[in-house]
Amino acid sequence: MKKTSILIALLAASALVTAQVKDPVKTTFQSSREWRPTIDNRADAVMIYGTGGNPSDKSKRIPFEERVKTWQNKGYITHFMTGIAWGEYQDYFTGKWDGKMHLDEGQVDIKGDTIWHGHMVPYIVPTDNYLKYIKEMHVKRVIDAGIDAIFMEEPEFWARAGYSESFKHEWKKYYGFEWRPQHESPENTYLANKLKYWLYFNALNEVFTYAKAYGKSKGMDVKCYVPTHSLINYSQWMIVSPEASLASLPVVDGYIAQVWTGTSREPNYFNGVVKERVFETAFLEYGSMESMTAPTGRKMFFLTDPIEDWPRDWVDYKKNYQATFTAQLLYPNIADYEVMPWPERIYEGLYKTSMNSDTKAKIPKDYATQMQVMINTLNQMPKSKNQVSGSSGISILLANSLMFQRFPTHAGYDDPQLANFYGLALPFLKRGVPVKTVHIENLSFKEALTDTKVLLMSYANMKPLSPEAHQHLADWVKSGGVLIYSGTDLDPFQTVQEWWNTKGNHYSSPADHLFEKMNIEGVAKEGRYNYGQGSVHILRTDPKDYVLKQNNTQQLLAVVKDLYETKAKGGKLQFKNNFFLTRGVYDLVAVLDESVDAKPYQIKGNLIDLFDPKLPIYTSRDIQVGEQCFFLNLDRIQDKQKPQVLAAASRIYDEKIDAHHYSFIAKSPIQTTHISRILLPQKPKSILVNQQEVFAELNWDQKTKTYLLGFENDPQGVAVAIKW
Repeated sequence: MKKTSILIALLAASALVTAQVKDPVKTTFQSSREWRPTIDNRADAVMIYGTGGNPSDKSKRIPFEERVKTWQNKGYITHFMTGIAWGEYQDYFTGKWDGKMHLDEGQVDIKGDTIWHGHMVPYIVPTDNYLKYIKEMHVKRVIDAGIDAIFMEEPEFWARAGYSESFKHEWKKYYGFEWRPQHESPENTYLANKLKYWLYFNALNEVFTYAKAYGKSKGMDVKCYVPTHSLINYSQWMIVSPEASLASLPVVDGYIAQVWTGTSREPNYFNGVVKERVFETAFLEYGSMESMTAPTGRKMFFLTDPIEDWPRDWVDYKKNYQATFTAQLLYPNIADYEVMPWPERIYEGLYKTSMNSDTKAKIPKDYATQMQVMINTLNQMPKSKNQVSGSSGISILLANSLMFQRFPTHAGYDDPQLANFYGLALPFLKRGVPVKTVHIENLSFKEALTDTKVLLMSYANMKPLSPEAHQHLADWVKSGGVLIYSGTDLDPFQTVQEWWNTKGNHYSSPADHLFEKMNIEGVAKEGRYNYGQGSVHILRTDPKDYVLKQNNTQQLLAVVKDLYETKAKGGKLQFKNNFFLTRGVYDLVAVLDESVDAKPYQIKGNLIDLFDPKLPIYTSRDIQVGEQCFFLNLDRIQDKQKPQVLAAASRIYDEKIDAHHYSFIAKSPIQTTHISRILLPQKPKSILVNQQEVFAELNWDQKTKTYLLGFENDPQGVAVAIKW
């Protein structure tokens, strides 16, 4: 064999091996504690939090390296997570690290008050010295401990901050001129927030570049991830973060979408009413995170939390957990999950038993069982080519600068509760249209607009950071896309000193530059314009008016419906009050309130209700307005003769099958109750749990050939042996 042929064969074999290497982590969680039997939820990996732990966890902690070993000894893949904008870094602030006090590097508001995350834990202005500390004292240490995946969470700079001496120093270094108070003008606000955005972009680039280089020096391939809230949430909470721009960094391997009840319950306006809309907000938040990374191919974990940071009651937690859990599963291209943060808080914390009670208790047994059934479905949740029911192809354009205009307000122009975004999203989402989002920073990727037929946008609440995006939009319209622009272009940020009005450009607003690209000269009037094979329709209304006022969406709906059906050739624009998705054997349903009607959604089949800790089987269910449901559809199981655990409040290990016998080991946290529904070829004669006979005739369902099995969980494992 010739050397060339041998080389080609070796390369081909190498490529095959590489293609077959599977990322072993599909599910993960974060904990600042050592392993304990009460928090052993059996995800694939654990992100051990902080070399010094989590600032909100005041319990005594064992050293980081020992914490790592306790989880590794139980079979977990161990990763590392810490905050990039805050953390247990008192040795830095008090001068223990380098002999200098650094409390002046905290983020400071206009009153001169430091913004704190916890006791002696300020939100940080990421100076060069601070980044040096993070690298040397934290990143190096965890890589030396053998950790090859680092999660730097929540790069957050508060919009109300920007008054510290450290920030003023960074301003002068970045802009080359003296600091300007952000409250004095829209331009100062824009410049301040643009700097905040860049500081954490640079911080992550610096830290991750170091992590990869140091890991490589030790023969390790270190992966780097950013757990971050969605652009929608940060904008609504008035926080600045690099978000989609991180996709341009080769040192970023992926993200965690930090979406949960706490973010999704932030009220928004619709039809003149401001209130919590947890499912809808979560759906949009997860969507913005998916679209942020979809064109890049980076890994994305979706997070849900069975409780939340704010102390409430178990009834409230359960209701909203189901809403956010359903919302995350309605994105069939994402199948990696952070199943929970802080299991020590979830399993061991005390919370009110109901809204009107002062009695506090640990997680109710039935809720713990239900939650564990839900998180164990995630270990086998498949990606799917199926789409959520409804008219597809309507997207809303987002930009990172959505975070720049939130605080303070200027010239009396307000955007309450991010109404200019929700004004484009909720009129369609509430009518059963699964709207998506597109990030302007990703328009250079050809995949960014592949599935979009009609793109809605406004510059009332954001601005383009570069002119290149407009050429991409114009090219897309020319090739047949439909663009609907809604905005008066009268907000005070239109005139900040930016690329559209400097260096030879004299546009009164960035939209004028965009329209000129499509042969629409001057200040465009409301109306429809053709460009190439596509169309542009301009509405001279700021989108917030569609939701701040009652019954004020008729014009927007009519324009979108007409263009969707006639120009975009999207078929009939369907309005309904529900969403439905099939993923493998799973069915997901959400029925919306404030919609076109109040009819329940009926689903039929042999269905295991995965939101019910008793795992009942239904042949028909009517899902009411405001409810979400999650089912396992027995009719879609491919091999009904194969014994298998279909749903369980434990993770299943060591399955063994022969002609008349099926056995496995079930593991889950202690002090919780197991429930499982097991498919068998025929009615069992014997079921042994830890060698004790437990078979009960009434737990056998002959029609579906499933057995309902319950016992108390044990993280060391419960042995189940079934004979028929």
